[in-house]
Amino acid sequence: MAFMTDRKRATGLGSAKSGTEHFWAMKKSSVALLILVPLFIFTFGSALGGSHAEVLAYYGRPFPAIVAALTLVLGFKHFADGAQIAIEDYVHGTTEKIAILLLNVVCYGLAATGLFAIARIAL
Repeated sequence: MAFMTDRKRATGLGSAKSGTEHFWAMKKSSVALLILVPLFIFTFGSALGGSHAEVLAYYGRPFPAIVAALTLVLGFKHFADGAQIAIEDYVHGTTEKIAILLLNVVCYGLAATGLFAIARIAL
């Protein structure tokens, strides 16, 4: 058994079956973020330096609030997918499953908190 090649050890194990789907999800979210991040910077830059009341009034309009919400959600989703790849590469066993679960809980929790804040300002 010590003289088996890597190919022989891998034969019959099959594929993970989700690599291509994960790859395209990352590509789609990165393209969406290429559009959303400049829009967010443009809208956020307009509100930067204003008083509290001016910023609340600015984000009370639909376009800046929607751009901020979409950037927040897609940003956290993209981060969670990328960090999951790093965890899968470097952490193994039960610790891997726990780390991925904690990562998803934290990312979705932060995204929900941000959406709540934006909704509270916008409505």
